[in-house]
Amino acid sequence: MDLRTVLVVGTGLIGTSTALALRKRGVRVLLADRDEGAVRLARELGAGEEWRPGTAQAEGVDLAVIAVPPAAVATELHELQRIGAARFYTDVASVKGEPIHRARQLGCDLASYVASHPLAGREKSGPGAAREDLFLGRPWALCPTEEADPEAKAAVLRLIELCGANAVEVSAIDHDRAVAVVSHAPHVAASAVAARLADATDVALGLAGQGIRDVTRIAGSDPGLWLGILSGNAGPVAEVLEAVANDLADAASALRALAEGDGTATDEITQLLKRGVAGHDRIPGKHGGPASAYAVVQVVIGDRPGQLARLFQVCDEVGVNVEDVRLEHAPGLPLGIAELSVEPGAAATLTEALHERGWQVP
Repeated sequence: MDLRTVLVVGTGLIGTSTALALRKRGVRVLLADRDEGAVRLARELGAGEEWRPGTAQAEGVDLAVIAVPPAAVATELHELQRIGAARFYTDVASVKGEPIHRARQLGCDLASYVASHPLAGREKSGPGAAREDLFLGRPWALCPTEEADPEAKAAVLRLIELCGANAVEVSAIDHDRAVAVVSHAPHVAASAVAARLADATDVALGLAGQGIRDVTRIAGSDPGLWLGILSGNAGPVAEVLEAVANDLADAASALRALAEGDGTATDEITQLLKRGVAGHDRIPGKHGGPASAYAVVQVVIGDRPGQLARLFQVCDEVGVNVEDVRLEHAPGLPLGIAELSVEPGAAATLTEALHERGWQVP
């Protein structure tokens, strides 16, 4: 299936990133959004040209990508199909069951529509946060209904390929249950932890380290956007949160008993921690394969321009590939720690090279 012209409706983070990825591959992209400012910014970023319905410019659209909140997908699909905006249609909302159900209620043509969802994003929103490489190597779910035309499915598969993502076909029900576990419920849990910080003392916040930043990172996202997502997948998310709440309640009871002198209460806590390790180890690693155990080389790094570039240059010189990197800043000091994850056999080589070049390696 060849995509020559694609209409992107909704120029937020996902819509604009999709447009940028398509433009990089030579696809003509038309942009639409009720927010004129968002369309203008997306256009200035090189994401495409503004869509003008009813003109010669708008003819010959192969695929319309609906990048609006879940609750608005079906209505937008119905209107686009009414005016014959494109041959085929998809959406990129993070909930699939409710939009498909609503589209069926509205009488939308489900033969030309295949719902989809790229599993990628950022804490930031809006076209200004968009990136053409946002979907590279990421899973992209597609959820065709029984009515879906094979050509419509082929068009969405081509979209996924052009964006550099990996297609994963799954039913809408299974999709929503899955994202409740790996995305939606974790966001609520992170928000609950972050909410404790709103009333935390300055002493507590002064002691905050990388651990609390890791746990609460996704809690900084747009609440309005997430309310729409959670509302569209309320049942499955509630089930996961209830299970998490039960684990937390049991842990709290065990800790209360431990505080009162019951030494046997550690067993229940230990079991939860072990289950957590087992679950963490099941998260796919690099390129979607099994998670690898890397060695971490810590390097003291100054908070000034060029330091990371110099550090990576050393890695290049000795032929060590950095699998992952994270930075932890030292409160009140113009320096921090760079943690480089490398293959275990390369750790000694990199450490020695850094020492030789004057880097502090704790």
